[in-house]
Amino acid sequence: MPTAILVDGGYFVKRFRSIEPHNRFNSRRAAECMRRWALAHLVFRGAGQKKRELYRIFFYDCPPLMKKMHNPITKNAIDFGKSQEAKFRMELHDALKKHRKTALRLGHLSSDVQWAIKPAKIKDLLTGRLKLEELTGDDVMLDIRQKGVDMRIGVDVSSLVFKRQVDQIVLIAGDAAFVPAAKQARREGIDFVLDPMWRPIPPGLEEHIDGLRSTCPKARRPPVVQEPVGRAQGPT
Repeated sequence: MPTAILVDGGYFVKRFRSIEPHNRFNSRRAAECMRRWALAHLVFRGAGQKKRELYRIFFYDCPPLMKKMHNPITKNAIDFGKSQEAKFRMELHDALKKHRKTALRLGHLSSDVQWAIKPAKIKDLLTGRLKLEELTGDDVMLDIRQKGVDMRIGVDVSSLVFKRQVDQIVLIAGDAAFVPAAKQARREGIDFVLDPMWRPIPPGLEEHIDGLRSTCPKARRPPVVQEPVGRAQGPT
């Protein structure tokens, strides 16, 4: 029986950008990498290099934010529908629709979109290193929440399992929200593999999966810049 590969799109994009930061808004490259890294799960290196059959790749994401909103600090209007992020997301979805045996599953964004201070700046505010009146327009971001993605993953896992369409499911994701779906699949005898794209998984999560395997390259750590060693000079 074949393998179904399920990809949490929001998680994948974050990891893709960590691995290839220079291709941050290259939608064609993102789509190509997603397919290549997903299909790598079908190949087992070893005696005879056995290859499994692909049932389908399911990619779960949400359409981009298309609203016009005002930055609460600068008061400038921002059309998010014309942003690089919106263009990247729409082009990525269009590219995936053209891939063979790939299904795009779209949820939606929460209608309650709010501005929030970036976590690093909140820490500075709490420690007194920054005053509220010193915040700039770059210190805030939108708190955008996806809706329906986890539900669609769960529904598709149930459908694949109870219709006996596959005997293996690979999930490319990184949090514990999928645990109920994984438990259900394993109870029905399905081999459930998690690909966190080299990110550490929460403690105790391995007991709910049958395998842990990442097929993408590891993200390169930025080089450590060392301060030059020399004798400190005082005023002359």
